[in-house]
Amino acid sequence: MTRTDNRTKRRVLHREIAGTIGLLADDHDFRAMRRYGSFTFDDHATYLKHVEALLRTRALQGSHTTVALFDPAEYADFCTRKDLDPDKPSSRSRFTAQIAATGPTLPYDGRPLADLLPALVDEAVRQATWEYASTLLARLGACTSCGEDIGRAAFTRAAELLVRILDTAPPGDRHLVCSVTGPPETLVAALHITDDGAALELDETEALEFTTVLALGLATESPGGLVIRATAPGTPDRVYGWRMRSYGLEPLTAGEVFDAYCTDVESGDLISPESNVDYCAPPDLGEEKPAQGHRH
Repeated sequence: MTRTDNRTKRRVLHREIAGTIGLLADDHDFRAMRRYGSFTFDDHATYLKHVEALLRTRALQGSHTTVALFDPAEYADFCTRKDLDPDKPSSRSRFTAQIAATGPTLPYDGRPLADLLPALVDEAVRQATWEYASTLLARLGACTSCGEDIGRAAFTRAAELLVRILDTAPPGDRHLVCSVTGPPETLVAALHITDDGAALELDETEALEFTTVLALGLATESPGGLVIRATAPGTPDRVYGWRMRSYGLEPLTAGEVFDAYCTDVESGDLISPESNVDYCAPPDLGEEKPAQGHRH
């Protein structure tokens, strides 16, 4: 009886152990892992089926599992730094534990892996974008004339602009996109905000990433822009935006917004506008403080 009770208690404890699975998202990463003899899968499709079956089994057993992206190149570097044999499952487990603590993860919520994977990749891109933008802001250093930290000042300015944008937006859910063009690539951040009529709800991490990218555009005066789409029941969606200019935002005309949304980026051909959408000029953001860009 005691032995049975002990097994039951261990099963209960097993359900309370949170786990993380490091997932090889694409065939390229999968082929890179096949160099290790202890990695026994032959093809990516079969591997994904087994991963999904394991996730479902753990969910049925009441266990919580998070999914992380497993990067073979980062894994090899990790093993070199830690003096580990990369051809051992224990080494892969240690690496997975690290990326669970420091990298992007998503909880397995029962959705098909085909739907979870793109969301996980998007999360990884978001984190990489924020880290890159934060690094560039930090590298700007202090203003040689006044000594103020340029990146910190730009972040404060970006946060103030975001508050004004949200305060002047029409009622409804809002979807904001900020893009900053510069070498070596364009950085894009999105912010989703829901409006229940009483208060606005947003993801704080998403807001931090969005503000950081906006701050980078302001600080470096790089080409870029910000657009917002407001959606409310019973009314057309409203779409408007600004271009980045002189440490601030310059309103786009209704025609410029229409052209941006109704022109094919690759061919330049006009495309049909969406139905029930009003492409318009943005509301006045209110009296702004004098530009505080560091151009002394």
